[in-house]
Amino acid sequence: MTTVGDLPAYRAVPSGVGPWPGVVLVHEAFGLDDVMRRSADRVAAMGFVVLAPDLLARGRRPVCLARTFAAIGRGRGRAFEDLEATRTALLDDAPCSGAVGVIGFCMGGSFALLLAGRPGWDAASVNYGILPRDLDVLEGACPVVASYGGRDLLLRGAARRLEGALEARRVPHDVEEYPGAGHSFLNDADNAPWYAAPVSRLLLRAGPQPASAEHAWGRIEAFLHDHLGP
Repeated sequence: MTTVGDLPAYRAVPSGVGPWPGVVLVHEAFGLDDVMRRSADRVAAMGFVVLAPDLLARGRRPVCLARTFAAIGRGRGRAFEDLEATRTALLDDAPCSGAVGVIGFCMGGSFALLLAGRPGWDAASVNYGILPRDLDVLEGACPVVASYGGRDLLLRGAARRLEGALEARRVPHDVEEYPGAGHSFLNDADNAPWYAAPVSRLLLRAGPQPASAEHAWGRIEAFLHDHLGP
């Protein structure tokens, strides 16, 4: 673990000799847990320096979570400042080549989609992120690779709408919906706490889906290397 400002953060570095492109990992609503850290390790094994800040570390988790989701809704706030600080920290990290992308899951996928349209990001991997109300935020966005689960009732039709928005704005993209998967299908374990389990299972149909995950991870790796460099 390391820190970004006053936030704890998880850092993962590939084996071998760099430099490597950098990736900011934005965690799910459940926080920077072991599942998210293993996801960071997986991205690092692809050949990227990964830095994942814990956006829920300032005070009581329910309050931090509410503030973080409020920032998504407004498109501004402390969480965006923290993610920009994380991008800057990666650029200052000696093994980083200078190209930086973002990968987000669930709540983090929403952040990744909003950051894609902002300066300084070279590629974005959006995984089951809620679409912004105004898709014009994607005007001039960096290349986007996105993955959604067809069984996720919360995000039904999101992949189709996102692909249409990116095509209309001529943003390089790779968007796919996996019919047999639900929310959080890229995770290697079910990490929903007991109090969230009913919504997670009934509405989101959340949980690992290894076959879909393997295909999606392959797309993510190829796309990030295409747009961030080897």
